[in-house]
Amino acid sequence: MGLGGCLLLIAGGAILTFATDWEVSGFNVDVAGLIMMAVGLIGVAAYTSIARRRRALVQPMAATVTDPAHEARDGNRDPLV
Repeated sequence: MGLGGCLLLIAGGAILTFATDWEVSGFNVDVAGLIMMAVGLIGVAAYTSIARRRRALVQPMAATVTDPAHEARDGNRDPLV
């Protein structure tokens, strides 16, 4: 489940818990909304921890310093340019 699905679970659970006053016999809508929000929060936490591990920090390469006189001697570069 991606981040969008987790956010959808949180939003749907919040709507069921706080914005509805439905009464269903044998089923508590408020508790179902709380469970959906909890599962969504657990999903967001898992997603961010996995995304953090996947993101590898790559050290920037150092700039290569070349000696123009050395290049001219080796014939790698035109000395008149």
